Amino acid sequence: MYIQINGVKLYYDKIGSGPPLVLAHGNSDNHHIFDTLSLKLTKHFTMYLLDSRDHGLSEKTGAWSYEAMAADLDGFIAALGLEPVNFLGFSDGAIVGLLLGLRRPTALKRMALLGANLSPADFTEEAVVFLRQLGRKVNSPIFQMIFEEPHIELESLKNIPTPCLVVAGEKDLFKPEVTPAIANTLPNARLLIVKGHDHISYIVYNDLLYKDLLKFFRSSLTR
Repeated sequence: MYIQINGVKLYYDKIGSGPPLVLAHGNSDNHHIFDTLSLKLTKHFTMYLLDSRDHGLSEKTGAWSYEAMAADLDGFIAALGLEPVNFLGFSDGAIVGLLLGLRRPTALKRMALLGANLSPADFTEEAVVFLRQLGRKVNSPIFQMIFEEPHIELESLKNIPTPCLVVAGEKDLFKPEVTPAIANTLPNARLLIVKGHDHISYIVYNDLLYKDLLKFFRSSLTR
């Protein structure tokens, strides 16, 4: 299905039944990275699987930023009357979720933030080398955004009251202190480090987090 938000035609799939859950993918991906996970979650939630601007089947604008994508997500939730809504964001999608949490926290009921960073400086040196090589293979201008954005102040996360599940792989792309710092600064968050996994292996075409996510979205959060 298509919807016009902020002058941009965005594509999304709507599947399942139950409380609404919006999912946002990472850079140079599309909503299909959640196919395996969403098949299980459809038993419990009405899933809104969104392709970000300039990704998947959504309109190619040539004008992208994390702030623009956060505005799109905000408009999407408002246009469909979903708020407050459960949200799951992976990588770029998690960054967009944080920005929306800062922008308008009342739009969000709970957030699962998978593989989020606050700045390009959060990448390890090894990750930067790997990502530069990958960027040359992908050869997409939007991939370069990860080296330029976001710029979120850690202390600003104290202004997001939304219950959050903060997740990263044990071998993620970020310096080891980054994800715990995000979880510890958010006022109402729990940290989950997925042992033995990297940035994408625990979520892309994978249902490894199904039980953790179901428990988080369906029960009260305790730190």
